[in-house]
Amino acid sequence: MIGTGIFTSLGFQVSSLTNTYSIILLWFIGGVLAMFGAFCYSELGNYYKESGGDYIYLSRGFHPILGYLSSWISLIVGFAAPIALAALAMSKYLQIFGFEFGKVFAIVVIILITISQSFSLKTSSDFQNIFTLLKVLFVLSLIGLGLYLAPNITNNINLNNGWIKEVQMPEFASSLVFVTFAYTGWNSASYIVGEIKNPIKNLPKALIIGTLFVTVVYVLMNYVFLKHATITSLINQENVASIAANNFLGMQGSKWVSFFIAAQLVATISGYLWIGSRVCFATSKEYKLWRFMDKSRNNVPYIALWVQAVIAIIIILTGEFEQIFIYASFLLQVFAILAVATVITIPSHKRYIFKGHYFWIFPSIFLIFGLYICYFTFKIHPTESIIGVSTILIGIILYFFDKNTNVKLKAKEL
Repeated sequence: MIGTGIFTSLGFQVSSLTNTYSIILLWFIGGVLAMFGAFCYSELGNYYKESGGDYIYLSRGFHPILGYLSSWISLIVGFAAPIALAALAMSKYLQIFGFEFGKVFAIVVIILITISQSFSLKTSSDFQNIFTLLKVLFVLSLIGLGLYLAPNITNNINLNNGWIKEVQMPEFASSLVFVTFAYTGWNSASYIVGEIKNPIKNLPKALIIGTLFVTVVYVLMNYVFLKHATITSLINQENVASIAANNFLGMQGSKWVSFFIAAQLVATISGYLWIGSRVCFATSKEYKLWRFMDKSRNNVPYIALWVQAVIAIIIILTGEFEQIFIYASFLLQVFAILAVATVITIPSHKRYIFKGHYFWIFPSIFLIFGLYICYFTFKIHPTESIIGVSTILIGIILYFFDKNTNVKLKAKEL
């Protein structure tokens, strides 16, 4: 979960929001929504007991066309776009060392990480665990130093009542789309439920504890950034962490921060490659157009893995950072709403964890806020949103073509 969004989003938010309460509230709301979503996915994962995440829930719970579309969006946007953004952010943070790494560097990083995941499940797991540990140690150290050290400049901490006005602005709602992107990954464990031991215990444990931890980290991290930087220095900047670190650790310390941010983004890229390839692999078992990805070696769906990598590289070559960010965030929010809504199809007596009637508070609040975010994102960023809707329409066309192809193939076999 901890990846590109937390180290880049603040720069886009402070262009319209300047009150500390408003910004902290954004990240708190994002954590609460992710937590409520985690409660729903804990039930969905244990009810269906199949790897594949949204594809399984939407196909089984609502209609195969929605499952197909979720895989289509996952293939093009859900995992490939965050991979591309993380690689681009790595390149941006490493510029502090005086090198213009650019898109070529981002592409090379994706290729190398994909190679590391192509051999075995154990290799992928060890790789992910090592870089995740590095990530956790780094962010906790950065937060600790940021909270302990006094600011050397006039900072952005603004605790007046201006937040009341700001939370009513459309920009507050549209800023939530950056936040929800930063929390992307709260549901990832459900995508590999088939590979999790004792999922009734460990799936909710992974989802809920992970989301709680990340919420605390995100709130404190943004406070540290606001404490040690000015609004003008952060506006529309992607490398907000290095800007803030330069003010409380100096240039040399800022270089170390940038290096570790780049290093921990390796875990982000690795995680999305791992999960995304499993979603494509699950879809490939049921649709002919995806059938070429229905191959694995040593429990690794290696073709699906490389397809994800290639699409991420294409996104890097054709888009700019902020455009990709908004486009991906809008589509991911749409399908998060749909996937969480499938929890209503689970009979109450078959829920494993949350058996009371109050359970319906979780999906209801998630859906209300999700629609609120999508509406204002479409209103403020119509171009990226329309491209997102167009991507969905293309997926619908592919579904009916793929469905007809499967019918003809089965008829021929008979």
